[in-house]
Amino acid sequence: MLPVIYKFLLNTDFSRTMIYLVAVGLVVYAAVSGWRGAAGPADPKTGQLTEPSAEDRKRRAITFGLIGIGLAAVGLYYALPEVPILGKGKGEGIPIHTYGVLVGGGFIFAVTAAGWMAMREWPGAEGLKKRDQIFDLAFYVFIGAMVGSRVLFIIVNWKDYASDPSKIFSLSGGLVFYGGLIGAALTAYWFAKKNDIDFLRLADLAMPTVSLGHALGRQGCFSAGCCWGDVAAQSSKVAVHFPGPLAKNLFGGIGGTPSLAWQSQSTDTRWVVEATGQITHQAVPGAVQISEWVAQHGHTLPIHPTQLYESIGELSLFVLLITMRKYRRFHGQILGMWLMGYAVLRSSVELFRGDLERGTLNGLLNYLGLNSLASAVPLEAWYNISISQFISICMFSLGVTILVTKGRALRAQPTVDLNALALS
Repeated sequence: MLPVIYKFLLNTDFSRTMIYLVAVGLVVYAAVSGWRGAAGPADPKTGQLTEPSAEDRKRRAITFGLIGIGLAAVGLYYALPEVPILGKGKGEGIPIHTYGVLVGGGFIFAVTAAGWMAMREWPGAEGLKKRDQIFDLAFYVFIGAMVGSRVLFIIVNWKDYASDPSKIFSLSGGLVFYGGLIGAALTAYWFAKKNDIDFLRLADLAMPTVSLGHALGRQGCFSAGCCWGDVAAQSSKVAVHFPGPLAKNLFGGIGGTPSLAWQSQSTDTRWVVEATGQITHQAVPGAVQISEWVAQHGHTLPIHPTQLYESIGELSLFVLLITMRKYRRFHGQILGMWLMGYAVLRSSVELFRGDLERGTLNGLLNYLGLNSLASAVPLEAWYNISISQFISICMFSLGVTILVTKGRALRAQPTVDLNALALS
């Protein structure tokens, strides 16, 4: 568990000069990428994109440049104590979080794999075009996923944000995968319609790569100590401990950032029987208060590494779906299988989760003032389903609907070998 790889402290003139140069480089790179990636309007007869004019390139370069300026300004504001024009900043330096590195790496892996698969799905010049379109789509999906994951996190933790709405615009807080998935899916649907791409065919290509990227991203969760599991028995062979304030960085120094699991348990006033991992709401023989235990030991109680459970499951799902692409019979089949497979995986992993912050039925009932009903759904009960489990039920139902509907339509038509069609 390594929450922070290294933290750059910008306390010298040289380091501050370098960060300004990096910010300028980001803006220039964004503008140049916009210029190079510009496309002209679609030909009304063929539907193909035409060569961009100088005005098309200029417009796109300006748009991307403005986005780069926005990103650079946010980065400078959080990194430096004083920023020209913006005024006083946060002065937090540049912490390299393991979570961000692995999630970013997972995204790059997924996009690269999707581009490679696009060239196999659409051979020749069309495949190269689709690969470039997928690389363009990646930018929009990234924005959509970030917005969606943040919005769902705020919804899940609405009570905290309702008391202080300004926290909505803070970079503190977390992200929720299902929110990112919904935001990315809506963005991809819009992009597919705009560029005349069969959405189901695109989804069949992309969903296995989502599992590949998510498998790596969950390892980022493990490094940060978020999305942690429930307390395990002392005899458990798979349980892990997440560090507190003394968490170290890559070079052995104090990282200054405790794991999120430790932060949560350090304020948990419930009780736990160490030998069995049983959690109670009052003192019982052999039980210790969770917050006192973690304060004394400097790390969490032994808990299930649910991040690794899901990472292994996602990697297995990726291998399964890549294999099944050879046997697909209609567009949307891989998407339907992924929806069902991930729903089962996520719901299973949720049974071992211990982070009540993610939102559960008990919390929702309490929030609505239905305390009597909430008391009938204990926090530790298996039927105290989380928001993610509810979404999983909806996803599984959607996957079944796609497979049944498309399967019935296929049986009413002559058999078509999609793989042979793609190679023709």
